[in-house]
Amino acid sequence: MKARRPRLPRTRTGQRRLVQAVMAGCVLALTPVTWLYVSTADRLRTVADVPRAEVAVVFGAGLWHGEPSPYLAHRLDAAAELYRAGRIEVVLVTGDNSREDYDEPDAMRAYLTEHGVPDARIVGDYAGFDTWDSCVRARKIFGVDRAVLISQGFHIRRAVALCEAAGVDSYGVGVDAVHDVTWYYGGAREVFAAGKAALDAVFRPDPRFLGPREPGVGEALARARD
Repeated sequence: MKARRPRLPRTRTGQRRLVQAVMAGCVLALTPVTWLYVSTADRLRTVADVPRAEVAVVFGAGLWHGEPSPYLAHRLDAAAELYRAGRIEVVLVTGDNSREDYDEPDAMRAYLTEHGVPDARIVGDYAGFDTWDSCVRARKIFGVDRAVLISQGFHIRRAVALCEAAGVDSYGVGVDAVHDVTWYYGGAREVFAAGKAALDAVFRPDPRFLGPREPGVGEALARARD
């Protein structure tokens, strides 16, 4: 028995209602994206003009054979440049270390030290499983209340909006990236991720792992002032 195909409305009223329903669905789907653009309009900067801050937060972006992916390397390059320019003092690297054989924060630390950032100025967050978790943990676990956030352009608005919602006064640096398949995938993914971001900002769930407060950022800043 053949399955029946859905029929389009035949009456003008039915067609009008279908069009209205589709338009309403589109508006609903794009509302979170609009919120991200509006709420972060004055918070995006470049490496050259971002306001000085004690802490920069670099979000993980995957490893290739244990090394930072090209996208993650670009983020780390921007952090190293900010450090060398004296615009930041400490780098909080936040990423996934849910498995023994996958350690984003330590790979990020190694890359930064190779590019001139002292190990004592780098703090690792090993439970930054997603952007919201990283922002909440930056505030509640590491005591960061103001930071420069570093990510790709397609992700930085969501990072800024979520860290602001988590209580971190934030400016975002969106680093350049080659417009390859990964870039287009990341941009498309952000349309869907914006919906989750809006829910996180409204309901403010606890991260997957919270844990006790960690003094790493405070200690690194104290060393920077010595």
